[in-house]
Amino acid sequence: MKKLEKLKSNILRISIGIVYLFFGFIKFIPHLSPAEDLAKNTIGILTLGILPSQWGLLLLAIGETLIGIFLLLNWKPRIIISIAIIHILFTFTPLFLMPEEIFGKGELVFTLAGQYIFKNIIILSALFSLKIDLDIHLKRSAMKESTAEHLIVVKN
Repeated sequence: MKKLEKLKSNILRISIGIVYLFFGFIKFIPHLSPAEDLAKNTIGILTLGILPSQWGLLLLAIGETLIGIFLLLNWKPRIIISIAIIHILFTFTPLFLMPEEIFGKGELVFTLAGQYIFKNIIILSALFSLKIDLDIHLKRSAMKESTAEHLIVVKN
């Protein structure tokens, strides 16, 4: 990866990691996260009420915190970025499951909870950008190895 591409990817990865770590960590402390009720209600709907809301919130806190830590450490980035993309896609489910909490009385006017969710488009875009960069890097590495192997075979 070229120097500026690597710098861009590191900035995105670290900033997303910090956001995940922060928003995951505050979910461990009751009533600290402004998204606590929204998360509990969404998890309750998605799991058909089978998973108790406190357990769901705890699992979400653990998951988000681990995603943040692993992004900061750059550990298994392809896997972690894919997991983060799936997680972020699930954050949009309240738009469809609880539209009254997201839009309030106006049809296209977001409540604060709606704005909280909608800003995740930026995180989703950044995650896709990181995934694309990793795919490009992987293809470049594979091409270099293939070319090197071909040169060795031709030389022999």
